[in-house]
Amino acid sequence: MRVLALETSTEYCSVALWQDGGCTSRCELVGQKHSEVLIGMVDGLLRETGMKLAQLDGIAFGTGPGSFTGLRIACGAAQGLALGAGQPVVGISTLLALAQASGHDKVIAALDARMGEIYFAAYQKLAGEWTAVCEPVLCLPQFAPAVEETGWFGAGSGFSKHEAMLGNHYASQLTGMDKQAIPQASAIAALAAVKFAAREGVDAALAAPVYLRDKVALKTCERE
Repeated sequence: MRVLALETSTEYCSVALWQDGGCTSRCELVGQKHSEVLIGMVDGLLRETGMKLAQLDGIAFGTGPGSFTGLRIACGAAQGLALGAGQPVVGISTLLALAQASGHDKVIAALDARMGEIYFAAYQKLAGEWTAVCEPVLCLPQFAPAVEETGWFGAGSGFSKHEAMLGNHYASQLTGMDKQAIPQASAIAALAAVKFAAREGVDAALAAPVYLRDKVALKTCERE
């Protein structure tokens, strides 16, 4: 199974190539320059691995939630590459990618959504497969959904931005947290490989980001 993955939902840009369990990846802090560097990173990765688009089984991308512009860039690039190579695509939640990369089986994933809010989801791995205990939502950190039992690990920038509030909210339920964790193409590639193996890839034209939020900025009166 050979899968190319793209992830541009944060200020980082990452690409990864999954080949039968092995993964080669690149990740750079690019700010808002994803559109300028993404295709170059893909080309460099393919050259490094000696792979061509036509040899892939599919192309995956981070669907979100995350930066509006970043999500559109990854989705558009995945569509363009897939259409050109005649390959299917798979979209993977950025929050699930956080869980996958955490190394834990019970994960509360929280990304800073700005405007005082977070993108939130909770996942548990059972028999090697991830199950959403709480589906992705946009919420204020003080109103983050409750989870049962203990043994949860916190991952994502939401814990950095709202550490005290989320720490108190989940109190003794957390065993630890990685406040610097970001969605990575390598995790997206691993998750997508399972879906492609199960023939769950779709036509590139059907690919779409998942925003969760319709409003991207506060009005002047709201800021005041």
